Amino acid sequence: MRIGALLSAWGRPRSPDPVAALFGTSVETLKVYYLSSIDVFRDLPRSEVERLAQTTRMITCPRGRIIYRAGESNEALFLLKTGKVQIVRESGDGKRLISAVLGPHTFFGEMALVGQRFPQDSTAEAIEDALICVLSRKDLERLILQHPKVGLRFLEQLSARLLETEAVVQDFAFKGVPARLAGILLRLADTTADGTIRASHQELADMIGTYRETATLTLDEFRKRGMVELGRRSIELLDRRALEQLAET
Repeated sequence: MRIGALLSAWGRPRSPDPVAALFGTSVETLKVYYLSSIDVFRDLPRSEVERLAQTTRMITCPRGRIIYRAGESNEALFLLKTGKVQIVRESGDGKRLISAVLGPHTFFGEMALVGQRFPQDSTAEAIEDALICVLSRKDLERLILQHPKVGLRFLEQLSARLLETEAVVQDFAFKGVPARLAGILLRLADTTADGTIRASHQELADMIGTYRETATLTLDEFRKRGMVELGRRSIELLDRRALEQLAET
């Protein structure tokens, strides 16, 4: 998908930007703040961050919106400022596997990093209202050439994601549904400010590669054993130690 088409499809935030108005500052100042908070840019001088703020585009993406689909050629890197995005792989018969759930201050669409117009191998979908900064591949290449540490930070993040993917593959190969579900609950809880997981049973099933009914029955068993408390699209961990022991089995 071309960046121009992307921006046309979603549109830019209305002016004055509601988030900027909330903070009582300009859109450009807010963009500088968001870009500075992304870990891969932590070594950039202030002047370069301000330059990025001028060349990148900020877009709003409502919950449920598809950001890009598998098979689409993409020439941009997406920087997630607020909200959450899930990365989904889908089989030919419609089975879904959520390979990652990303929170603020990270990036996705990393095929733009390889410098070739390869199609994306997965679909990105907003699971919360999201504010996203779009960085063109051209600007990304310039940034890495002029500031090699940025490239190293990207490699660090991609390596960490690869290790996490390998751990997931290992879980699929050697662990049953209860252990896989316990593991994903622990990982999701660590990504929230209050430790409360906000996900549907279907979303959890997609994360561990099982049916929704199986995930629901397993969660109910966890509840009976006092390990979790279930709410409407929310899960609170009550016994982390028991879940950690189960995740290792």
